[in-house]
Amino acid sequence: MPVFQAKPYRRAPTASSSLGERLGALYRANLSKHPFLLFGLPFITVMVAASFALTPATALRYERHDRKVKQLTQEEALELGLKGPDGEEEGIKRNPRRRIVGSEREEYYRLIAKDLDNWEQKRVQRFKGEPDGRL
Repeated sequence: MPVFQAKPYRRAPTASSSLGERLGALYRANLSKHPFLLFGLPFITVMVAASFALTPATALRYERHDRKVKQLTQEEALELGLKGPDGEEEGIKRNPRRRIVGSEREEYYRLIAKDLDNWEQKRVQRFKGEPDGRL
């Protein structure tokens, strides 16, 4: 039987192998020896850098939301024509379903008084052509 060499066969670097191929081979050879240094540390670095890079975008999102929800002062409301000089709202429709609760205790007793055991399930009336979910 023939005797095999102890060294594994590696092809000789040729002029056709590019720098990228040589660096890739060197990286793969050293990866098993130093996994954290060559894989873990770059991964953690990218995650931390991305966190710092995305912070301004997140801040911009919340600032934009705050501008939408900004509470108006009385002077600004007068300028925009939302409230009259007597403080009464003009041009804003009030929701008739909205009920102002006097106190938490009143609301608690109002909810307790409801009969939650006796109820009947009713289907909502659908528009024409809208599927109603029945088979």
